This record gives sequence, C-alpha cells and structure tokens, in this order.
Amino acid sequence: MSGTRTKFKYNCWDFVFTCVGLPLFVLDVVLDVLAAVSFYKERAYVYLGVLVLFLLGSSLLTQAYSWLWYSYDDFERKTKVEKLPSPRQLKLLHVFQLGIYFSRHTGSSADEQEPDSESIAVSLNHDLSMLRIIETFAESAPQLTLMLTIILHKQESILLAVGSASAIAFAVTTYHRSLRSFLVDKKKQNITSSVIYFIWNLVLISSRLTALALFASVLPCFIFAHFICSWLVLFFFAWRSKTEFMESPCGEWLYRATVGLIWYFDWFNVAEGKTRYRTVLYHGYMLTDICILCAVWCWKMSTDPPDFVIEPTYALITAVCVVVVYILGLILKVIYYKSFHPNLDSDEQQSVDQVDFRMMSSATEVSAHYNKRMRKLAKNFYS
Repeated sequence: MSGTRTKFKYNCWDFVFTCVGLPLFVLDVVLDVLAAVSFYKERAYVYLGVLVLFLLGSSLLTQAYSWLWYSYDDFERKTKVEKLPSPRQLKLLHVFQLGIYFSRHTGSSADEQEPDSESIAVSLNHDLSMLRIIETFAESAPQLTLMLTIILHKQESILLAVGSASAIAFAVTTYHRSLRSFLVDKKKQNITSSVIYFIWNLVLISSRLTALALFASVLPCFIFAHFICSWLVLFFFAWRSKTEFMESPCGEWLYRATVGLIWYFDWFNVAEGKTRYRTVLYHGYMLTDICILCAVWCWKMSTDPPDFVIEPTYALITAVCVVVVYILGLILKVIYYKSFHPNLDSDEQQSVDQVDFRMMSSATEVSAHYNKRMRKLAKNFYS
C-alpha cells in the first residue's frame, strides 16, 4: 500500500456544482446589500437591525471556524495564494472578516503547475463546503424566515423566497456531494441521487421555514424565545452525541452550539453509528413543533389577527398544507435512503476507512492534502 497513489478528483457534475455555487454566492451578497438598502429607505430599522445581526453573526462564526482550522493545521497552507500572508497577517484578515474570501476562496483555485493541484483544490473545497453549511444556517435560513414574514405582511410574491430556499437546499446538496468524494466507488455518485437529495431537502426546509415565518408574523417577539428554548434542547442533544469534530475543547463546544443552530432548521448527522432512531426522534420533534407553530398561527388569525387578514378557513388550509409538505419531504427522504443512498454495509465503511488509511500513510503522495475534518463527517454520514 505504500506505493498507492490515491487522489481526490472532480468529476463532471462536481465541476458543474462548483461553477453554479459561485454565482449563487455572488447573488446572495447582492441580495443582502439590496435588502439592507431597501429596509433603510423604508425606515424599517427593526428589520434592518435583525438583518445586520444575521450577517454579522454568520460572518463572525464562519471566520472563527476558518481561523481555528488553520491553527489546528499549524498554519500549513497548500497553495501560493494561501502562503502569501504570514500567520499574523492571516489572523488580521480573519479579524476583519476577510480571511475566508482571501485565503480559502482564492486559494481553492490551485495552481495547475503545482504537484497534485487537483487534490489540493478538492481538499480546500471540502472545508469550504462545511463553511457554506454553517453560513447557510446561520445567515440564509434565518434571513429567509425574515423575508417570508415580511411577504406575509405585505402580501408580496414568493418567487424570490423560493429561489432563496433553493439556494439553501443547493448548499446542503453540495456538502452532500463533498462527503461522497470520500467513497472509493465513485459510480455510486450519480446525478439522480443528488437531485432527489436536493428535492427532499428543499421540501423539508421550505416547510420548516414557512412554519417559523407564520409564527413570527403573529408573535414576532416570541420567535426569539422559541429559538432560544429550542436551541438549548438541541444543544443538549448535540452534547449528548459526544461529537469529536474539532481538535480543542473550546472548538468542540462551539461546534456543538453550531449543530444546535443547524438542527433548528434541518437535520445534520454528527455522530458515528446507526442514525435511524436519532433521525426519527429529530423529525418527530420537528413535526410536532411545526404543528404547534401552525396551530398557534391559526388561533391568532381567528382571535387577534395582525395588520394583514386571512380568512380562518384559508388560514387552516395554509397550516395543514405546511404540515403535509413536511410529511411529503419525509416520504421523499425515505425513498432516497431506500433507493439512492449508498448501502450502509461493511464494504462501504471499509471504503471510507480505506481512504483514511491511504491518506494517513506517510508514504502516500497526497497525505499532506488530505482533509481529516471532512473524513470524520463522511464516516458519520456513511456509518
């Protein structure tokens, strides 16, 4: 095995997903700026403050992860762009919220003249896919909930919201494909599997965010209390899952807090072993919570409606549709795991472990480019 040459490579669809992700990222930044300007012009300072809170909080969180990962790797950087700043300069870039964009986004386009440039690019994109997931659920998901709440009040079109929900589901799907790159059998990574994965995530996330927006539209102050209480419960279960993702105690507690945030919107596998019972428990909790949120919304619409009025019958139909859509998403998820997910047998586990063994081998050419963090997540996903 010492002479084994194991490389991570892009296939055609991975390249397409990467190319689509960049304009979506630019579009997200443009929409953030336009939303902030719009709130300012309308003197909607509360909405503007909430939006800035989401943007700033998400940026601080992702930059903290990026800096911690560099420190865990002893500031070993693989591309010429990454190596330009010194460790002190790199720290300053992260403090000014520029570290990810300067070092990771630009560095992920590895110089083709460098040895194993493709493996380096894929390894860097593994980290970026995880950072995008964190940013998605720390910024995009809360921001879309805010957008849906405003749409309810102003009775505006939901087309932009549908696009934003699709972008969230696309980020989750890109992360999913990133994990699959750790499988030795790349034939299992067909596009149909990713399409089904995207659809059921889109359906589940849309239902969850709509329920939160309905609740926030009638009880805006209580949505924060709902988040804090739910996050504490989810954070407790993240702690009980005994995660081992980060390499320092403080970093691990930050990761568990982040998992609680992600779980507030969508499922995220964080522990090794069979996850069926944990997943059933999670979705049972989410479905119950969605039913309660929709029931409270129907009750408020019939007894003390806000500045927009919906007939009680239509309110009931809307609430039932939100619950039914979530159930539909669960059915699609079951279909995916029954028909499209790689079999969770010993061979698949060995394939993930085989990548681990090859990459950790000191005699392997690409050992320096191996992303051990994403390997842990891949092992959780396929265990």
